Amino acid sequence: MKLSQLTAYLETLAPLSYQEEYDNSGLIVGYPDQEISQALVSLDCTEAVVDEAIATGSQLIISHHPIVFKGLKKFNGKTYAERVVEKAIRHDIALYAIHTNLDNVMTGVNARICETLGLVNTRILAPKHNLLKKLVTYVPVAQAEQVRKALFHAGAGNIGNYSEVSFNAEGVGTFKAGEGSVPYVGEIGARHHEEEVRIESIYPANLESKIIMALVLAHPYEEVAYDLYNLTNQHQQIGSGMIGELEIAVDELDFLGEVKAAMDCKVIKHTALRNRQVKKVAVCGGSGGFLLKNAISAGADVFITADYKYHEFFDAEGKIVIADIGHFESEQFTQQLLCEIIQKKFSNFAIRLTKVNTNPVKYFI
Repeated sequence: MKLSQLTAYLETLAPLSYQEEYDNSGLIVGYPDQEISQALVSLDCTEAVVDEAIATGSQLIISHHPIVFKGLKKFNGKTYAERVVEKAIRHDIALYAIHTNLDNVMTGVNARICETLGLVNTRILAPKHNLLKKLVTYVPVAQAEQVRKALFHAGAGNIGNYSEVSFNAEGVGTFKAGEGSVPYVGEIGARHHEEEVRIESIYPANLESKIIMALVLAHPYEEVAYDLYNLTNQHQQIGSGMIGELEIAVDELDFLGEVKAAMDCKVIKHTALRNRQVKKVAVCGGSGGFLLKNAISAGADVFITADYKYHEFFDAEGKIVIADIGHFESEQFTQQLLCEIIQKKFSNFAIRLTKVNTNPVKYFI
Protein backbone atom coordinates (compact mmCIF):
# COMPACT_ATOMS: atom_id res chain seq x y z
CA MET A 1 0.00 0.00 0.00
CA LYS A 2 0.99 3.64 -0.10
CA LEU A 3 2.94 4.88 2.89
CA SER A 4 0.38 7.67 3.29
CA GLN A 5 -2.40 5.13 3.91
CA LEU A 6 -0.65 3.82 6.99
CA THR A 7 0.52 7.16 8.36
CA ALA A 8 -2.88 8.77 7.79
CA TYR A 9 -4.51 6.03 9.85
CA LEU A 10 -1.98 6.40 12.68
CA GLU A 11 -2.63 10.13 12.68
CA THR A 12 -6.36 9.62 13.11
CA LEU A 13 -5.51 7.87 16.40
CA ALA A 14 -2.70 10.22 17.44
CA PRO A 15 -2.96 13.47 15.45
CA LEU A 16 0.31 15.32 14.90
CA SER A 17 -1.33 18.43 16.36
CA TYR A 18 -1.28 16.68 19.76
CA GLN A 19 2.51 16.49 19.92
CA GLU A 20 4.51 18.83 22.16
CA GLU A 21 6.14 21.92 20.64
CA TYR A 22 9.66 20.50 20.99
CA ASP A 23 8.77 17.23 19.28
CA ASN A 24 9.28 16.06 15.70
CA SER A 25 6.70 13.33 15.16
CA GLY A 26 5.57 12.36 11.67
CA LEU A 27 7.32 11.32 8.47
CA ILE A 28 11.02 12.15 8.87
CA VAL A 29 12.45 10.31 5.86
CA GLY A 30 10.50 9.12 2.84
CA TYR A 31 7.66 10.08 0.51
CA PRO A 32 3.94 9.70 1.24
CA ASP A 33 3.24 8.00 -2.10
CA GLN A 34 5.99 5.38 -1.92
CA GLU A 35 4.88 1.75 -1.92
CA ILE A 36 5.44 -0.29 1.23
CA SER A 37 4.73 -3.94 1.99
CA GLN A 38 6.44 -4.36 5.36
CA ALA A 39 7.29 -2.21 8.38
CA LEU A 40 9.58 -2.64 11.36
CA VAL A 41 8.49 -1.23 14.74
CA SER A 42 10.95 -0.09 17.39
CA LEU A 43 11.09 2.23 20.38
CA ASP A 44 14.18 3.96 18.96
CA CYS A 45 15.59 4.23 15.47
CA THR A 46 19.25 3.23 15.68
CA GLU A 47 21.80 2.02 13.14
CA ALA A 48 21.20 -1.55 14.28
CA VAL A 49 17.47 -1.15 13.66
CA VAL A 50 18.11 0.20 10.15
CA ASP A 51 20.39 -2.78 9.50
CA GLU A 52 17.58 -5.05 10.68
CA ALA A 53 15.15 -3.31 8.31
CA ILE A 54 17.58 -3.86 5.43
CA ALA A 55 18.04 -7.53 6.32
CA THR A 56 14.28 -8.19 6.61
CA GLY A 57 13.27 -6.20 3.55
CA SER A 58 11.26 -3.62 5.49
CA GLN A 59 10.63 -0.37 3.63
CA LEU A 60 9.51 1.53 6.74
CA ILE A 61 10.66 1.92 10.34
CA ILE A 62 8.07 3.17 12.80
CA SER A 63 9.69 4.34 16.02
CA HIS A 64 8.32 6.00 19.12
CA HIS A 65 11.27 8.36 19.51
CA PRO A 66 12.16 10.56 16.50
CA ILE A 67 15.70 10.12 15.23
CA VAL A 68 15.76 13.86 14.47
CA PHE A 69 14.62 16.38 17.07
CA LYS A 70 16.47 19.40 15.76
CA GLY A 71 17.69 20.34 12.31
CA LEU A 72 20.71 18.45 10.99
CA LYS A 73 23.10 20.93 9.38
CA LYS A 74 25.71 18.48 8.12
CA PHE A 75 25.81 14.86 6.97
CA ASN A 76 29.35 13.77 7.74
CA GLY A 77 28.45 10.61 9.61
CA LYS A 78 29.88 12.03 12.83
CA THR A 79 26.74 11.44 14.93
CA TYR A 80 24.45 8.44 15.19
CA ALA A 81 21.52 10.54 13.99
CA GLU A 82 23.38 11.52 10.80
CA ARG A 83 24.42 7.93 10.15
CA VAL A 84 20.90 6.58 10.67
CA VAL A 85 19.34 9.11 8.30
CA GLU A 86 22.06 8.61 5.67
CA LYS A 87 21.71 4.81 5.74
CA ALA A 88 17.92 4.98 5.60
CA ILE A 89 18.01 7.26 2.56
CA ARG A 90 20.62 5.11 0.78
CA HIS A 91 18.46 2.02 1.20
CA ASP A 92 15.15 3.75 0.44
CA ILE A 93 13.77 3.12 3.94
CA ALA A 94 11.19 5.56 5.28
CA LEU A 95 11.38 6.70 8.90
CA TYR A 96 8.24 7.62 10.82
CA ALA A 97 7.98 8.70 14.46
CA ILE A 98 4.89 8.70 16.66
CA HIS A 99 6.06 10.22 19.91
CA THR A 100 4.35 12.71 22.24
CA ASN A 101 1.19 12.64 20.11
CA LEU A 102 0.90 8.96 21.12
CA ASP A 103 1.83 9.86 24.71
CA ASN A 104 -1.00 12.38 24.89
CA VAL A 105 -3.95 10.28 23.74
CA MET A 106 -6.23 8.25 26.00
CA THR A 107 -5.37 4.97 24.26
CA GLY A 108 -1.64 5.54 23.91
CA VAL A 109 1.59 4.92 25.80
CA ASN A 110 0.30 5.64 29.31
CA ALA A 111 -2.82 3.57 28.78
CA ARG A 112 -0.59 0.57 27.99
CA ILE A 113 1.36 1.17 31.22
CA CYS A 114 -1.90 1.30 33.20
CA GLU A 115 -3.08 -1.89 31.53
CA THR A 116 0.21 -3.64 32.28
CA LEU A 117 -0.05 -2.66 35.96
CA GLY A 118 -3.71 -3.65 36.20
CA LEU A 119 -5.02 -0.15 36.94
CA VAL A 120 -8.74 0.57 36.61
CA ASN A 121 -10.84 3.77 36.51
CA THR A 122 -8.08 5.45 34.53
CA ARG A 123 -8.11 9.04 33.30
CA ILE A 124 -5.71 11.64 31.92
CA LEU A 125 -3.59 13.15 34.69
CA ALA A 126 -3.07 16.60 33.13
CA PRO A 127 -5.66 17.31 30.41
CA LYS A 128 -4.64 19.83 27.76
CA HIS A 129 -6.32 23.16 27.07
CA ASN A 130 -7.09 24.95 23.80
CA LEU A 131 -7.69 21.81 21.75
CA LEU A 132 -11.45 22.20 21.53
CA LYS A 133 -13.64 24.50 19.47
CA LYS A 134 -17.35 25.13 19.10
CA LEU A 135 -19.41 25.31 15.94
CA VAL A 136 -22.62 27.34 15.75
CA THR A 137 -24.80 27.10 12.67
CA TYR A 138 -28.37 27.91 11.62
CA VAL A 139 -30.54 25.37 9.81
CA PRO A 140 -34.18 25.23 8.66
CA VAL A 141 -36.22 23.24 11.18
CA ALA A 142 -37.00 20.45 8.71
CA GLN A 143 -33.30 19.78 7.97
CA ALA A 144 -31.90 20.26 11.49
CA GLU A 145 -31.72 16.55 12.27
CA GLN A 146 -29.87 15.65 9.07
CA VAL A 147 -27.30 18.34 9.80
CA ARG A 148 -26.88 17.19 13.40
CA LYS A 149 -26.31 13.61 12.24
CA ALA A 150 -23.70 14.75 9.72
CA LEU A 151 -21.83 16.77 12.35
CA PHE A 152 -21.86 13.92 14.85
CA HIS A 153 -20.68 11.45 12.20
CA ALA A 154 -17.77 13.77 11.37
CA GLY A 155 -16.64 13.84 15.01
CA ALA A 156 -18.50 16.71 16.66
CA GLY A 157 -20.42 16.47 19.91
CA ASN A 158 -18.18 14.26 22.05
CA ILE A 159 -17.62 15.20 25.69
CA GLY A 160 -16.04 12.52 27.88
CA ASN A 161 -18.25 9.42 27.78
CA TYR A 162 -21.06 11.32 26.07
CA SER A 163 -21.60 11.59 22.33
CA GLU A 164 -24.01 13.44 20.01
CA VAL A 165 -23.93 16.45 22.35
CA SER A 166 -25.47 19.66 21.02
CA PHE A 167 -27.55 22.66 22.09
CA ASN A 168 -30.51 23.68 19.95
CA ALA A 169 -32.67 26.81 20.01
CA GLU A 170 -35.33 27.89 17.54
CA GLY A 171 -35.59 31.37 16.05
CA VAL A 172 -36.22 33.26 12.83
CA GLY A 173 -33.56 33.89 10.21
CA THR A 174 -33.85 36.45 7.43
CA PHE A 175 -32.14 36.84 4.08
CA LYS A 176 -32.73 38.34 0.65
CA ALA A 177 -31.43 36.38 -2.32
CA GLY A 178 -29.57 38.43 -4.91
CA GLU A 179 -29.24 38.07 -8.69
CA GLY A 180 -27.37 34.91 -9.68
CA SER A 181 -28.28 33.06 -6.49
CA VAL A 182 -30.22 29.81 -6.32
CA PRO A 183 -32.07 30.04 -2.99
CA TYR A 184 -33.34 26.86 -1.34
CA VAL A 185 -36.35 28.83 -0.04
CA GLY A 186 -37.62 32.33 -0.75
CA GLU A 187 -37.55 34.43 -3.89
CA ILE A 188 -34.82 36.49 -5.50
CA GLY A 189 -35.09 40.14 -4.54
CA ALA A 190 -37.49 39.62 -1.61
CA ARG A 191 -36.59 39.36 2.05
CA HIS A 192 -37.43 35.89 3.36
CA HIS A 193 -38.19 34.83 6.94
CA GLU A 194 -37.40 31.23 7.84
CA GLU A 195 -37.98 29.25 11.04
CA GLU A 196 -34.49 27.96 11.88
CA VAL A 197 -32.65 26.01 14.56
CA ARG A 198 -29.43 27.32 16.04
CA ILE A 199 -27.22 24.26 16.54
CA GLU A 200 -24.14 24.42 18.78
CA SER A 201 -21.68 21.56 19.14
CA ILE A 202 -18.16 21.10 20.47
CA TYR A 203 -15.41 19.41 18.42
CA PRO A 204 -11.64 18.72 18.45
CA ALA A 205 -9.79 21.45 16.54
CA ASN A 206 -7.91 18.90 14.41
CA LEU A 207 -11.22 17.73 12.88
CA GLU A 208 -12.32 21.20 11.79
CA SER A 209 -11.98 20.79 8.02
CA LYS A 210 -13.81 17.45 8.11
CA ILE A 211 -16.64 18.89 10.19
CA ILE A 212 -17.05 22.01 8.04
CA MET A 213 -17.17 19.81 4.94
CA ALA A 214 -19.86 17.64 6.55
CA LEU A 215 -21.86 20.75 7.46
CA VAL A 216 -21.73 22.21 3.96
CA LEU A 217 -22.71 18.91 2.32
CA ALA A 218 -25.63 18.29 4.68
CA HIS A 219 -26.95 21.86 4.84
CA PRO A 220 -29.68 22.76 2.34
CA TYR A 221 -28.68 26.41 1.90
CA GLU A 222 -26.51 27.63 -0.95
CA GLU A 223 -24.61 29.86 1.49
CA VAL A 224 -24.12 28.20 4.89
CA ALA A 225 -23.89 30.52 7.88
CA TYR A 226 -21.73 29.28 10.75
CA ASP A 227 -19.48 30.63 13.52
CA LEU A 228 -16.36 29.00 15.00
CA TYR A 229 -15.26 29.67 18.57
CA ASN A 230 -11.98 28.82 20.29
CA LEU A 231 -12.48 27.20 23.70
CA THR A 232 -10.11 27.09 26.66
CA ASN A 233 -11.86 24.06 28.14
CA GLN A 234 -9.75 21.05 29.07
CA HIS A 235 -9.86 18.13 26.67
CA GLN A 236 -10.38 15.31 29.18
CA GLN A 237 -9.15 12.63 26.78
CA ILE A 238 -5.98 14.38 25.61
CA GLY A 239 -3.06 15.26 27.84
CA SER A 240 -0.03 14.14 29.80
CA GLY A 241 0.21 11.12 32.07
CA MET A 242 -2.60 9.00 33.46
CA ILE A 243 -3.90 8.05 36.88
CA GLY A 244 -5.83 5.00 37.97
CA GLU A 245 -6.51 2.68 40.85
CA LEU A 246 -5.57 -0.81 41.91
CA GLU A 247 -8.56 -3.05 42.40
CA ILE A 248 -7.17 -4.03 45.80
CA ALA A 249 -4.81 -1.84 47.86
CA VAL A 250 -1.38 -3.38 48.53
CA ASP A 251 1.67 -2.64 50.67
CA GLU A 252 4.26 -0.32 49.11
CA LEU A 253 7.05 -2.91 48.90
CA ASP A 254 4.70 -5.49 47.43
CA PHE A 255 3.56 -2.96 44.85
CA LEU A 256 7.10 -2.01 43.86
CA GLY A 257 7.85 -5.71 43.44
CA GLU A 258 4.83 -6.09 41.17
CA VAL A 259 5.92 -3.05 39.13
CA LYS A 260 9.45 -4.42 38.78
CA ALA A 261 8.12 -7.71 37.45
CA ALA A 262 5.37 -6.31 35.22
CA MET A 263 7.54 -3.60 33.66
CA ASP A 264 10.61 -5.88 33.39
CA CYS A 265 12.84 -3.51 35.33
CA LYS A 266 16.37 -4.26 36.47
CA VAL A 267 16.04 -1.71 39.25
CA ILE A 268 13.61 0.91 40.58
CA LYS A 269 14.90 4.14 42.09
CA HIS A 270 12.37 5.50 44.56
CA THR A 271 11.87 8.00 47.35
CA ALA A 272 11.27 7.09 50.99
CA LEU A 273 8.29 4.83 51.56
CA ARG A 274 5.41 6.28 53.57
CA ASN A 275 4.28 3.04 55.23
CA ARG A 276 0.86 3.32 53.61
CA GLN A 277 -1.23 1.15 51.35
CA VAL A 278 -1.00 1.83 47.64
CA LYS A 279 -4.38 2.33 45.96
CA LYS A 280 -4.10 5.25 43.54
CA VAL A 281 -1.23 5.29 41.03
CA ALA A 282 -0.10 7.98 38.57
CA VAL A 283 2.05 7.08 35.56
CA CYS A 284 3.91 8.85 32.79
CA GLY A 285 6.03 7.06 30.22
CA GLY A 286 9.43 8.65 29.69
CA SER A 287 10.45 11.87 31.42
CA GLY A 288 7.44 12.73 33.57
CA GLY A 289 8.89 14.78 36.41
CA PHE A 290 6.91 17.83 35.29
CA LEU A 291 3.73 16.04 36.38
CA LEU A 292 4.68 15.53 40.04
CA LYS A 293 2.40 18.32 41.33
CA ASN A 294 -0.48 16.92 39.27
CA ALA A 295 0.09 13.46 40.73
CA ILE A 296 0.14 14.82 44.28
CA SER A 297 -2.95 16.99 43.70
CA ALA A 298 -4.80 13.95 42.29
CA GLY A 299 -4.07 12.02 45.48
CA ALA A 300 -1.74 9.43 43.97
CA ASP A 301 0.12 7.22 46.42
CA VAL A 302 2.85 6.39 43.90
CA PHE A 303 4.06 8.18 40.77
CA ILE A 304 5.74 5.91 38.21
CA THR A 305 7.90 7.61 35.59
CA ALA A 306 11.56 7.99 34.57
CA ASP A 307 14.57 10.28 34.20
CA TYR A 308 14.48 11.80 37.69
CA LYS A 309 17.57 13.74 38.74
CA TYR A 310 19.03 13.51 42.24
CA HIS A 311 17.66 16.77 43.63
CA GLU A 312 14.25 16.24 42.06
CA PHE A 313 13.60 13.25 44.32
CA PHE A 314 13.43 15.69 47.26
CA ASP A 315 10.31 17.24 45.71
CA ALA A 316 8.24 14.27 46.88
CA GLU A 317 8.44 15.77 50.41
CA GLY A 318 6.79 12.72 51.92
CA LYS A 319 3.56 13.39 50.04
CA ILE A 320 4.02 10.63 47.47
CA VAL A 321 6.41 7.85 46.49
CA ILE A 322 8.28 8.59 43.27
CA ALA A 323 9.29 5.42 41.43
CA ASP A 324 11.79 5.92 38.59
CA ILE A 325 11.73 2.71 36.57
CA GLY A 326 13.87 3.89 33.63
CA HIS A 327 12.98 5.58 30.35
CA PHE A 328 13.20 2.51 28.12
CA GLU A 329 11.46 0.34 30.69
CA SER A 330 8.52 2.73 31.01
CA GLU A 331 7.90 2.87 27.26
CA GLN A 332 9.07 -0.50 25.97
CA PHE A 333 5.56 -1.91 25.53
CA THR A 334 4.74 0.91 23.12
CA GLN A 335 6.26 -1.28 20.41
CA GLN A 336 3.69 -4.02 20.96
CA LEU A 337 0.93 -1.42 21.15
CA LEU A 338 1.85 -0.07 17.70
CA CYS A 339 2.03 -3.55 16.20
CA GLU A 340 -1.43 -4.37 17.56
CA ILE A 341 -2.90 -1.10 16.26
CA ILE A 342 -1.54 -1.66 12.75
CA GLN A 343 -2.39 -5.36 12.56
CA LYS A 344 -5.97 -4.71 13.65
CA LYS A 345 -6.49 -2.22 10.82
CA PHE A 346 -4.29 -3.75 8.11
CA SER A 347 -4.47 -7.49 8.68
CA ASN A 348 -2.67 -8.34 5.42
CA PHE A 349 0.21 -5.93 5.98
CA ALA A 350 3.51 -7.37 7.23
CA ILE A 351 4.52 -5.77 10.52
CA ARG A 352 7.63 -6.81 12.45
CA LEU A 353 8.65 -6.07 16.03
CA THR A 354 12.35 -5.31 16.23
CA LYS A 355 14.65 -7.86 17.81
CA VAL A 356 17.10 -5.10 18.73
CA ASN A 357 17.18 -3.91 22.34
CA THR A 358 17.69 -0.19 21.81
CA ASN A 359 18.04 0.71 25.50
CA PRO A 360 21.27 2.75 25.74
CA VAL A 361 21.37 2.27 29.53
CA LYS A 362 23.08 -0.89 30.75
CA TYR A 363 23.07 -2.26 34.33
CA PHE A 364 25.97 -3.86 36.21
CA ILE A 365 24.34 -6.19 38.70
